Amino acid sequence: MSSRTLSLIGVSLVMGLGAAWMADSWLSARLNAKPDDHLRSVVVATVPIPFGQMVEAQQVTTVRMPMDTIPDDAFDSSEQAVGKIATFDILRGDIVRGARLSEHLGGSTLASLIDPDKRAISVRVDDVVGVGGFLLPGNRVDVLATKTTSAGSNNAVSRTILENLRVLAVDQTAGTDKTQPVVVRAVTLEMSATEAEALVTAQTEGKLQLALRNPLNLEKKTVVVAPPPAPVMAVATAAVPKPVVQRSPKAQASGITVIRGVESSVVNVH
Repeated sequence: MSSRTLSLIGVSLVMGLGAAWMADSWLSARLNAKPDDHLRSVVVATVPIPFGQMVEAQQVTTVRMPMDTIPDDAFDSSEQAVGKIATFDILRGDIVRGARLSEHLGGSTLASLIDPDKRAISVRVDDVVGVGGFLLPGNRVDVLATKTTSAGSNNAVSRTILENLRVLAVDQTAGTDKTQPVVVRAVTLEMSATEAEALVTAQTEGKLQLALRNPLNLEKKTVVVAPPPAPVMAVATAAVPKPVVQRSPKAQASGITVIRGVESSVVNVH
């Protein structure tokens, strides 16, 4: 075997060993690589999750995103979001946040949508009171009350008693997947305990009307609460003084009139 052949064999061995060493170093570096400190796992929705619906495992997944783009209340594992109730509409690809979910502590899902300091009150409606069927869960409404001023009279007065109330459900539906108007029989509103008392009082005194608000109009005036009935004031009757009868001097002495013929005379009786 010539020296040139031996040289070629030696060079080939050296190059092969060098390539193997470089491949091993690259593979070891990839296997031992640390995750990027600027990325973090976050839960996102894989399908739209409507308002009032419970989050299921197949509706969410985890992806890695830059930390500076992730909200503070975002979840980093799907188990943290599954079983909670969506308090807002969540679109596909949205980050699932704690502010948009509520704990489900049992009972109906509607109970989980109510703020801790609020109450849910249902109002019977028709096609007029229910704004032609355009009310959907998540809308904001005002409540107007109409009351007859006097019995047997056609005169009535209307006033806004409650403002900016959130619609929790229409009939027995708390979802917002409908876009066409639907005439319903009842609307469930979210309000404080004081507002609930005013609403129930107004229902017994007259008729109610709901007014749909623009979602961008969050201004709320002073709520007019129905005042309690005025206490019956006792009418003080002043004692009527008895008239003082002054007897004339002629009436102080009693007498008998005696008539004799054409003459008459008064005989005093003591």
